[in-house]
Amino acid sequence: MKILVTNDDGIYSPGIAELARLATRFGDVKIVAPDVEQSSVSHAITHARPLFLKSSNIKFENIEAFRVNGTPADCVSLGTHLDSNTEVVLSGINYGFNIGNAIWHSGTLAAAKQAVLLGIKGIACSTLAGKKEPDFERMSDYLEKTLFQLINHTEFGLYNVNIPPEPKGICWTRQSVQFYDGRIVPGMDPMGRKHYWHTIVPLEPAEEGTDRWAVEQGYISITPLRLDLTNEAALSKQLK
Repeated sequence: MKILVTNDDGIYSPGIAELARLATRFGDVKIVAPDVEQSSVSHAITHARPLFLKSSNIKFENIEAFRVNGTPADCVSLGTHLDSNTEVVLSGINYGFNIGNAIWHSGTLAAAKQAVLLGIKGIACSTLAGKKEPDFERMSDYLEKTLFQLINHTEFGLYNVNIPPEPKGICWTRQSVQFYDGRIVPGMDPMGRKHYWHTIVPLEPAEEGTDRWAVEQGYISITPLRLDLTNEAALSKQLK
């Protein structure tokens, strides 16, 4: 099996090294990732300038790796163009959960989404980002079980995986859909210039059975997603 691994944190992120290492247990792995961090770029693609593919100056054990001056979606398009036999795209492991409404601007999820647009199974993986580096060794066993299930025992589609720091199980979930949790916080830099930070605010407790609820309970959340954004209920009312 040919597996393409990418991310939005960039080729230098330890998360992509861990995901690629686990992926080698399921097939032939190639890494194509952004040369710099591209977090929260969503599904942006580059069309006004050329893309360049360069060998990574980070060496991955027995894995061919390349860096691209583009977005996560660019990396998937280019990587699958160069190897048309790619069967699975893995994106991550992202530093920071991609749950609830965060999936709308996630570059990690967009890479997996780009795979599905090209007819390839896409799997996005994320974990908590805090003051300490994620302990990949602690989550490795459960993540491997999750990848085994998704790669070998699910149909073509888009899957969003979120891994708590100390997983105690695996849970299939739906997306938590609540009002957007982002807000703008103004501040002042040392030169006296006003600037703004885009940050998040706490939401109400998560609904049981959602991705937010699962990771809060210590479970790896697997959420199957779809590309069709049609509001079927609203459309049905209009067609009556």
